[in-house]
Order: sequence, then C-alpha cells, then structure tokens
Amino acid sequence: MKQLTKAEEEVMQLLWQLERTNIAGILEELPDPKPAYNTVSTIVRILESKGFVDHEQKGKGYLYYPLISKADYSQQSINKLVDGYFQGSFKSLVSFFMKREDLSLRELEAVLEEIKSKES
Repeated sequence: MKQLTKAEEEVMQLLWQLERTNIAGILEELPDPKPAYNTVSTIVRILESKGFVDHEQKGKGYLYYPLISKADYSQQSINKLVDGYFQGSFKSLVSFFMKREDLSLRELEAVLEEIKSKES
C-alpha cells in the first residue's frame, strides 16, 4: 500500500468520515483558508490512481468513496513507522514514548490491560 502525502491524508480522513461525497462536500469540511475546488479535485484523482478512492456517477457529477479502510491504512502506517524507526520492535516504540514522557503511567497501564485482554 502506498503512503499518502499530508494533503492526501487530510482528504482521506474526510472521506472516511463522510463515506460518500462529492468534491463540494469535501471542500465544505476543510478548514479555512479553503483550497481551490480544482486542487481538491486533483487530490481526489491522485487518490483514485493510488487505489484509495473510487467514484460513482450521480447526476452530472461524481460521488467519491474510500476503497481502503481507515483501520487498514492505520495498521500499515504504524507497521511502517515501527519497521523504519524502531527496527520492527513495538517495545522500542513504547520505550521511546516513555523516555520522552509522552506516555503516562496510566496510559501504559491501559495498553497493558488491552494486551492482557487479547491474550485470554
């Protein structure tokens, strides 16, 4: 699965949220200052060419919808991050956040509880 640029990811987040929409619907949800209609349309076409999005005709326009689930993309992105920066070790990832104090003890305990619940 290909990686997305920041702009492509922003549009995908909206498509995952909206499920089916046209370019105007995406534009409506984007924060100000809003990009040009043609810019958003180009990003959506790029997402189509990468296999993330498809469309169906609705009247004179198109409705766009995601082909890749948010969960699948998230999993692939996390795996790439762990492989690229932490030598494939989730332990190293958690350790990194603990050392930076970005992960509280309470959050770590919650993660451990989730792991324990998956094991049983």
